[in-house]
Amino acid sequence: MRAPVSPLFVPGNRPERFEKAAATGSDAIIIDLEDAVDASQKNEARGNLANHGVTAKPVFVRINGAGTDWWDRDLAALGSAGLAGIMVPKAETANDLAAVAKASSGNVPIIPLIETVVGLENLGEILRAPQVLCVGFGSLDFALDLGCQPTWEALLFTRSRLVLESRGAGRLPPIDGVTPTLDDAELIGGDAARARAMGFGGKLAIHPKQVAPILAAFRPTEKEIAWAGRVLAAATSDSAVKVDGQMVDKPLVERARRIQEAAS
Repeated sequence: MRAPVSPLFVPGNRPERFEKAAATGSDAIIIDLEDAVDASQKNEARGNLANHGVTAKPVFVRINGAGTDWWDRDLAALGSAGLAGIMVPKAETANDLAAVAKASSGNVPIIPLIETVVGLENLGEILRAPQVLCVGFGSLDFALDLGCQPTWEALLFTRSRLVLESRGAGRLPPIDGVTPTLDDAELIGGDAARARAMGFGGKLAIHPKQVAPILAAFRPTEKEIAWAGRVLAAATSDSAVKVDGQMVDKPLVERARRIQEAAS
């Protein structure tokens, strides 16, 4: 299974928005039972999840975290919701993920969100837990826990570690955290392009306006596609060749192949 590139959050207490979110260009929607829903509406949101009725796009859910008052009831609702995946906020232990896997009958992909320093310290065991598809980065919560500003510079080490350890564990590339700005497509696209350049596989979206710039940033550019075509046309043997004044050998040929695959 592929991880979504631009999964779009929609509040679980706003069922009238579910189909609208699915009608956007996003490749998945995330019905949120956690941060977007007031404590007084958690039960209502859980009921809306069970009856979401969305078929146009894969439906994920972000449940409430372990240790909250809603954890057990959220787990009990997972088996009947017709889900493509489950996001677990503030994931910190493999045991918590095992409880999620059991509640989902052992067959629904899990995306743990790394949002605390403890979660980062336990990243290896989290990545190797059963059913984990990839991890997501809760950058705003992580910065709050660490006591730093949520800037790229401050969180560069964390992002790099997420990418490196995901690869080491044989999991799909991680999904980057949200950009709080809603109306600046250039900023959103720039953040997404940076994430892609670092090795992330996608980026969380919190508004339909963010979907298009995220998807555009994670698609190969026309320049990259043209370069890949020239490389593959020139690489007719295992020998290094010269393309655009650059020496091209096996790693760059493989990169060219991946660009063509992503563009197809």
